[in-house]
Amino acid sequence: MDDLHREPLAGDILLRSLDLHPDRTAVHVTDARGERRLTYAEMRDEISRYAQAYERFGLGVGSPVAMLSGNRHEVLIAQSANLVTGVRFAALHPMGSLDDHVYVMEDAGIETLIYDPRLYEERAADLRGRVPGLKTLLSLGPTDVGTDLTAAAAAFDPAPLRAHTADPSSIASLAYTGGTTGKSKGVMLSYAGGAALLRIQRTEWEWPEEIRFLVCAPLSHAGGAFWNPTAMTGGSMVVLPRFEPEAVLAAIEKYRITATMLVPTMIYALLDHPRFDDYDLSSLETVFYGASSISPTRLAEAVDRIGPKFFQFYGQAECPMTISVLRRGDHDPSNPERLASCGKPVPWVNVALLDDDGREAAPGEPGEICVRGPLVMQGYLNKPEQTAEATEHGWLHTGDVGRFDDEGYLYIVDRKKDMVVTGGFNVFPREVEDVISTHPSVASVAVIGVPDEKWGEAVKAVVVPRDGAEVSADALRDLVRERKGAVYTPKTVDVVDAIPVSPLGKPDKKALRARYA
Repeated sequence: MDDLHREPLAGDILLRSLDLHPDRTAVHVTDARGERRLTYAEMRDEISRYAQAYERFGLGVGSPVAMLSGNRHEVLIAQSANLVTGVRFAALHPMGSLDDHVYVMEDAGIETLIYDPRLYEERAADLRGRVPGLKTLLSLGPTDVGTDLTAAAAAFDPAPLRAHTADPSSIASLAYTGGTTGKSKGVMLSYAGGAALLRIQRTEWEWPEEIRFLVCAPLSHAGGAFWNPTAMTGGSMVVLPRFEPEAVLAAIEKYRITATMLVPTMIYALLDHPRFDDYDLSSLETVFYGASSISPTRLAEAVDRIGPKFFQFYGQAECPMTISVLRRGDHDPSNPERLASCGKPVPWVNVALLDDDGREAAPGEPGEICVRGPLVMQGYLNKPEQTAEATEHGWLHTGDVGRFDDEGYLYIVDRKKDMVVTGGFNVFPREVEDVISTHPSVASVAVIGVPDEKWGEAVKAVVVPRDGAEVSADALRDLVRERKGAVYTPKTVDVVDAIPVSPLGKPDKKALRARYA
């Protein structure tokens, strides 16, 4: 692409934000030095030092780099240096196993690992022994395994920053998806795709006028996606080491937080915390949520107790975060059906509901949600067959089955691969879950199909009761039978203490199916 028509990329936009708001607080930091604030000018200087250290270690456009860290402000600095220098970045999930990390690093051809020595010193040493292509270990602090990146960066004086000039269509990052079967896939996301995501976040998402953003999700994944849009308005961020319900409630009150991002399981944990009502959450203006489906009943409870402050985003690794949005004003508890929607598609992508032959579904009928646009991935790394399958007919196939209502709101019926075929009938677990979650004794529920000699598959509900409540399996089965009919009624209902979740906080149905297989 010629320079005349080149659009600003995420690194360009971040550098502009750092220069526009030099004296404003960028990040609240709590570490061994106590509580302090880093201004945008100070963040710019630190990013400059890291970028110079990257160059010293031979890192530049396209260099394959991975990071393994808990939540700490240095991750924001390193992620910013990634955007500016153009390294090809892959995040290792903080809760991933050693084998998972080895697989990702070998598949992605990682040569440099940046890691948090407080939590992952041993893991870094293990990876050095298991990944032959790993050349450089850089730590965010003192280490006995690799080289201290923070010390190396501190040796440089801040210098003017210039963003990389790589081809916008080239690969900026890899996001590894767990999927439902087989090895995870490396989703290739371009620099142009990152710019498209940022553009949609700023134009379509409902942000407070003054952003004081609380990060309690992993910065390595969804949490880090909020730094650049926050910086564009000179907002500030508070980074918690991890999600702990009372710590989140206390931080909202202490820092007068105006926005945060939660996955549904986090929302449930906050609502169920015995000290929820002890904290002042009135400063909150927007609670962004997504990553998995939410119970409409529990969402109505959240709106009632926190206020009409919820904003849903729907996307996936292959088309990150912004296929559609459900705005704050759409969260009306008097319209419970609307609370089950994932909103309307944003105008920056094309969305269609297609059948298996690539034809559009009839109005009102369900079809697979398919997407086109600059946000869509470039493909799966090293997996041409899966890439061809995911992009058949010239559309990205999300694997989600959805339908539109008469007003253009999109409803996800379920994951295509989670559908239960019982006695020749198709049952979408999401529809059963939405019914069961209306019962006042149910805190959370997951519905799966299990092998059955008579029916092929049988519908099973796994239920977590609310504290102090008793759940009757027969009552839940009667409730589903009344609302949905006999085919949807679970053959069995198990009451458990907790539903397993994936490292990203989603109900882990793969683990549930394995448990009950």
